Amino acid sequence: MSMKLLRRFGVSVAALVLSTGFAFAQMPKVTLAIGGASCLCYLPTMLAHQLGMYKKAGVDVEVVQFKGGSTALKAVLGGSADVVSGYFDHCVELAPKGQGLQAFVVYDRFPGLVLVVSPKHTNEIKSIKDLAGKKVGVSAPGSSTDFFLKYLLSQNGVDKNAAAVIGVGLGGSAIAAMEQGQIDAAVMLDPAVTVLANKYKNLRILSDTRSEKDTLAVFGGQYPGGALYTKASWIASHQKEAQAMASAIVMTLKWIHSHSAEEITAKMPPAFTKNKKLYIAALKNTMSMYSKDGKMDPKGAKAVLAVFAKSSPEIAKAHIDLSKTYTNKFVDAANK
Repeated sequence: MSMKLLRRFGVSVAALVLSTGFAFAQMPKVTLAIGGASCLCYLPTMLAHQLGMYKKAGVDVEVVQFKGGSTALKAVLGGSADVVSGYFDHCVELAPKGQGLQAFVVYDRFPGLVLVVSPKHTNEIKSIKDLAGKKVGVSAPGSSTDFFLKYLLSQNGVDKNAAAVIGVGLGGSAIAAMEQGQIDAAVMLDPAVTVLANKYKNLRILSDTRSEKDTLAVFGGQYPGGALYTKASWIASHQKEAQAMASAIVMTLKWIHSHSAEEITAKMPPAFTKNKKLYIAALKNTMSMYSKDGKMDPKGAKAVLAVFAKSSPEIAKAHIDLSKTYTNKFVDAANK
């Protein structure tokens, strides 16, 4: 090769490096708040990060972890984060307060929430009615775990505020609080539920929404769980970022449904999967929970509103326009 050609080749390579480096530097950044990243209900969010799906879709995502969904939501409302990976029901809960929250991709078909009695209190708590006057753990006050508890109390003829709500987080902290008897019961999620059930064979479960059948029994219909949501104003001004994040989650959901629990576990952060056997067992219990296309079922959104309307006079009187609490626009584009 002549020196002239070599110089041209060198210039071309340099230009390519500079252009790709510039493109990467210009990739839009999004701060994603998540309350309890190790929880299997949020697995699609974390797996998308592990698989590099966000960057593949064209967005650089920074994941910031919080104790519960309500604290992750506060980060977005306060402006320190852009998007929440949390439960859709917050969009409905805050609609009467003019917050204008909107979900733009739903990754959980049902919530996966489980009301479990502490191993130390199995003999004295045999029904939801027995929780009156007891200490019940939730991830954080005001989180979806808290909403679930209040709904169950109301449905069983108990004042929704009859139990003392205590924030214990998710995962290891919740398990420790249960085992040490700091709380009488807790609303938990997998893998924590499977860990406890494996250790205590007589573990009492008062309510379970890890399957479609159980969700229908508890809520009387579909009830969507985890989603990516944020202020509608942010979505309107960040269409590219919202589309990229929705596309990343949809790609991840398709990846989930084409791989085994063992293969998925191998991709998750080691800190989440210290006991691989139990993690895989919990994941197998959870797999049917994940959406296949990321779409919000309008019937599911109506079910969430119906549940909140029963326990909140404010929401019952608010005449909420559900069509403003979610959009399938980005998911439809991603599935094409």
